[in-house]
Amino acid sequence: MLIIFTLPYLVWRVFRTEYYAPLVVVQIIAGILLGPGVLGAAFPDYYTFVFNPQVIGALNGIAWWAVMIFVWVAGIELDLKQAWQARGETGITAGLALAMPLAFGSLAAMVMLNFDGWIGVEGARWQVVLGIGMACAVTALPILVLFLEKLAILRQPLGQRILRYASLDDLAIWGLLALILLDWDRIGRQGGFLVAFTLAAFAIRALMRRLPERDRWYVGLLWLAACGFAADWAGLHFMVGAFLSGAVLDSDWFDRTQMDRFRDHILLAIMPVFFLSTGLRTQWDVGGVMVFGAAALLLVASVAGKLAGVHLAGRILGWKKGEASIIGWLLQTKALIMIIFANILLDKQIITSATFTAVLLMAVGSTMLSIPVVTPRLRRLADMVDKSGQLSGSGVRGDRSS
Repeated sequence: MLIIFTLPYLVWRVFRTEYYAPLVVVQIIAGILLGPGVLGAAFPDYYTFVFNPQVIGALNGIAWWAVMIFVWVAGIELDLKQAWQARGETGITAGLALAMPLAFGSLAAMVMLNFDGWIGVEGARWQVVLGIGMACAVTALPILVLFLEKLAILRQPLGQRILRYASLDDLAIWGLLALILLDWDRIGRQGGFLVAFTLAAFAIRALMRRLPERDRWYVGLLWLAACGFAADWAGLHFMVGAFLSGAVLDSDWFDRTQMDRFRDHILLAIMPVFFLSTGLRTQWDVGGVMVFGAAALLLVASVAGKLAGVHLAGRILGWKKGEASIIGWLLQTKALIMIIFANILLDKQIITSATFTAVLLMAVGSTMLSIPVVTPRLRRLADMVDKSGQLSGSGVRGDRSS
């Protein structure tokens, strides 16, 4: 724990990486460096001494509970009401921002699968292709919120638009994950889970409306644990249950300030353990050059696909000059949700550790590009707006049609 909290903090503070790598990104990179592929290769005896099976078991327990809570909060914060109110513009943008990188990423995956070492022992070719494609398409909503706050546009119209697009894509990604994890041997269990969850969701919503806010937090955590357990029993994954348990709860039932603080405390106190445990799962089984080559290919597919999709949406909806580029680059933030997504695929042995390492490197790279690329573009856009200081409303034709 001393290593987990000390090393990333010192790097972040001493080298002042905040502009291109916020603390959470530094923590993810530190996890990779402390994993078997780097520290384990350079100092195998020390690595075996520090990260012995008992330590790894304890860390994984903390890590998975931390990330379950984090995903639960992300589900609560999905604002689908706002997305529905602007469904025309949101549907076009979110659809293209998801479909294009999914297609590009799937093509990159097909190239990778011409070589051995990328498909897990329980994975089918279509699952790996779709899984890697989704890894290229995902946008990490919690990291996006942090970046929008950093850029001071979270509460402005542009920031709210970006959140709408990311929210809809987030929902689609978890749906596709459920499809990838579909187990025909346990299809009865999975169908039973979905039916039971739907009925239980109506009951929990009715109960939550009647509870004081203080009790909602505790009952919400009970609901989270129950959904995670039931989803895992059904053969999906407890993380799918965690997301669903939050998605059916209304953010209006919780104080926004308390929710922000709760998310920040989770990020501060226990999520670094998840980042470290993620790094401990990285491997370079098919050779370092191959892994880095695959990561570079996926990064190009991810960035190009997302930018192409958003620019096409901007042309269709008649956005102002410069908006599509800003939105496209901010939607590149993948780190947290993509890492959770990849961990699930690795946990289910659909992908190998080498595939996991490649998509993890891609996620870190795309996230680190966002702030440096967006900041000057945002300044140029700010110079073009009127004296009111508002960074543009919604997409011109898109909002009128919706």
